[in-house]
Amino acid sequence: MAENRNRFQIVWGALLALAGVGVFFRIPQVMPRIKEIEQFSGKAIYIVYGSFYLLAIMLLVGGIRKIIENVKPPE
Repeated sequence: MAENRNRFQIVWGALLALAGVGVFFRIPQVMPRIKEIEQFSGKAIYIVYGSFYLLAIMLLVGGIRKIIENVKPPE
């Protein structure tokens, strides 16, 4: 039972990390369309950039952390 849960957590961590990488690659494709929205003109666009990159970093770090925690043997 514990082995199945451990495998699930490793797969979940890998999916989180891959989602983070996907967000990094998707940001340059989506930002031109977001810039067309007038509420995000000017300095507000930098908040949107920062939010997307923060989301990508959090997904990537969270996924890697989950993988590391479930791969290393318990002490």
